[in-house]
Amino acid sequence: MFDHLGLRVKDLPRSIRFYQAVLAPLGYVLCHQDAASAGFGPKEQPALWLYSSSDARSTGHVAFRASERGAVDRFHAAGVATGGNDHGAPGIRADYADNYYAAFVLDPDGNNVEAVCLT
Repeated sequence: MFDHLGLRVKDLPRSIRFYQAVLAPLGYVLCHQDAASAGFGPKEQPALWLYSSSDARSTGHVAFRASERGAVDRFHAAGVATGGNDHGAPGIRADYADNYYAAFVLDPDGNNVEAVCLT
C-alpha cells in the first residue's frame, strides 16, 4: 500500500546512526543522505525518509517486518544501544496474534518503532 513515509527529526546525524543500527538486522540500509534528509530501505530503494526539522515531534508508530525472530531481538538490542528507549522487549504479543513476535523502541524523537516477525 505505501511507497514511502517520512519522519521529522531534530538531530539528523543522531537519527541516522539510530536507524542505521536498528534497520541493519532487518536488511535495510542508508540509501540517500544530504544535509537535510536521509532515506533508508532496500539498496537503492529508500522507503523511510528522515527530514531535519527544528520543531520535530513524535509522529506515532512505524513497524518493520522482520524475516525471523532473531532479527527482532537484534533490532531491539541495537535500538537500546544507540540511544533509543525500550518500549517493549522482544516477545510474543498474544493479544495481537499467537505468532506475533515483536519488539518496540522509542527513537531519539520519541517515535514508537517496532520490528515484527509473524513466523
